[in-house]
Amino acid sequence: MILAIDVGNTNIVIGCIEKDKILFNERVSTDHRATDLEYAIQLKNIFEIHKTDTGRIEGAVMSSVVPSVTGIFRRAIRKLIHTEPIIVGPGIKTGLKILTDNPAQLGSDLVVDAVAGIHYYELPLIIIDMGTATTMSVVDRDHSYLGTDIIPGMRTSLEALVSGAAQLPKVSLEPPKRVIGRNSPECMNNGIMLFTACGIDGMIERIEEELGEKCTVVATGGLAGVVTPLCRREIIFDDDLLLKGLMILYEKNKERSEKN
Repeated sequence: MILAIDVGNTNIVIGCIEKDKILFNERVSTDHRATDLEYAIQLKNIFEIHKTDTGRIEGAVMSSVVPSVTGIFRRAIRKLIHTEPIIVGPGIKTGLKILTDNPAQLGSDLVVDAVAGIHYYELPLIIIDMGTATTMSVVDRDHSYLGTDIIPGMRTSLEALVSGAAQLPKVSLEPPKRVIGRNSPECMNNGIMLFTACGIDGMIERIEEELGEKCTVVATGGLAGVVTPLCRREIIFDDDLLLKGLMILYEKNKERSEKN
């Protein structure tokens, strides 16, 4: 059984995988003030909720885009299961050809998404990851990571709108009942949800035009499961994409972990 963790700016995805089966997939808030003990307690509680024995964990793998939390969570893993996790970053085997101007700047979560995408879906591929930011990554038929487009995530946009406009209320994001909003919360919800869906459709069209061929489109993270049904393009929703990618990377690099 493998513990897989992705540390994001807003949430931390925590999962356990056994023989290609995901036993659970949970999210907790990223807390920059939490100690390694506090994170270890969170992990322990999640295992207890899912009635999973930590003694069965044979290894761990972690990706992170929050450097200030990476080391803390690494120590939390060691404290709970006495195992040094594999950290996704420079030097690990991925099977990807990264063709960006500076591959070292590519977020580890995007690498993990791409590794899973190549394994499970037909290429070329557009991967949409909806979190604090919404990213659209492109992988061609040769397993080459061509690049990414980044826009503010829906909740990030909503928070900026509310903080910058005194009379606009905080709203929860949900599927709109109609296009034209009739009150302030509905106007904001509809605008953000539908504008995002239309933007995704438009970006897919432009990416395919630049590549000169149709792509498989996969979405994961945050509100992707709510937004993708609003899109007019066919988009596969895969909430477990990150965990699948982490498991693949663990298998590719576990010899290095065993040596440590």
